Amino acid sequence: MTPQLDIAVIGAGPAGLALALHAARLLPAAHITLFDARPADKDVAGDPRTLAMSLGSVQLLQRLDVWPADLAQPILQVHVSQAPPTLDFGGGEPAVRIRAIDEAVPMLGAVLSYGQLVAPMQAAWQAAVAREPQRLASRFGTAVAVVKPLDDGGVEVDAGVVERFDLAVVAEGGVFSDQSRKAVTHDYKQAAWVGTVMLEGAVPGLAVERFTRNGPLALLPLRPDAEGRARGSMVWCVGADDDPVAELDDAQRLAVLATRLPAEAGRVVALGPLKRFALGLNAERTLVDGCTVRIGNAAQTLHPVAGQGLNLGLRDAFSLVQALRRVDAPGDAALRAALRRVEWARAPDRWAMIAATDFLARSFTWRWPGLPAVRGLGLAALQSMPALKSALARQMMYGRR
Repeated sequence: MTPQLDIAVIGAGPAGLALALHAARLLPAAHITLFDARPADKDVAGDPRTLAMSLGSVQLLQRLDVWPADLAQPILQVHVSQAPPTLDFGGGEPAVRIRAIDEAVPMLGAVLSYGQLVAPMQAAWQAAVAREPQRLASRFGTAVAVVKPLDDGGVEVDAGVVERFDLAVVAEGGVFSDQSRKAVTHDYKQAAWVGTVMLEGAVPGLAVERFTRNGPLALLPLRPDAEGRARGSMVWCVGADDDPVAELDDAQRLAVLATRLPAEAGRVVALGPLKRFALGLNAERTLVDGCTVRIGNAAQTLHPVAGQGLNLGLRDAFSLVQALRRVDAPGDAALRAALRRVEWARAPDRWAMIAATDFLARSFTWRWPGLPAVRGLGLAALQSMPALKSALARQMMYGRR
């Protein structure tokens, strides 16, 4: 029997829109209402925030027919290394190099702006609502104040008018500094300087992750600008209490970057405006609480060292919809059984990523003697073991399966 579920999706970012679109396709009898505080006529296409998408996420969005391939920059190679002081292997630094061609895939992932992804997803959702207004609804410009569990099952959503739903999916996340604290939380006392840089001598499609004394420094490839100049999206993590970047002007920042980045990254010749964000871990112990499910940043906000936050959220969304297909009635027991399956199915992938990013983030605050040498040995060992390196690449592309 096809489920007759009333579903509220709260948050029209990439995770919320992906869930709503997927549910509209795979749950043809479900009633789905999408809430977001952002007005529907607000233009999101120009939002410049950078998203790093794994290959698995690209494939999920392709299934929804919302992947803007002409706007995204494929990641063809990843170079992970450590800035000096580190080990020297015959004049070269230890590094891990992962290439799409070695993994027999067209790309390892892709990079694009938030607006370039959300705009077509929102347009696809609005088109779906126009086709099926009897079961799909948009509530843009409507902030949800309260999601309250009900004694008889289901949830009550207060968005100015109180409504009952069988299931509420919260996909409204935000950044670490703006969030209320969840069950698992840690302030890394780190900050990220984020912005776009202009490059010379960069390898097309190369993503760089550089471990430094202060924290990771990442460059993600972007599509060239209108004049054909190479660009990258930079995430420069430093200590928050003793920030070595804050007092520098652009010329000084360029000089420091020249000493931090490997030769493979090319040369940073210009900086766009940089924004500073506090970094921390903020995660719920479970995705499911009664008939409320949290996905994406609403469930876990991670350090950007691995660039996996949104990818994890998309996998949450698709797993939830798959489980709801097995609900043969909208009754409380059937729904709760499906949600328990989601919790168990998602836990290994979710907690493996939380633990990995948390370990890496904390390790940058350690000042143990010999730690750079240990990191260097680890990178060299991983590069020398193709099977292990390929397994890591697969996990970053698809998550833990």
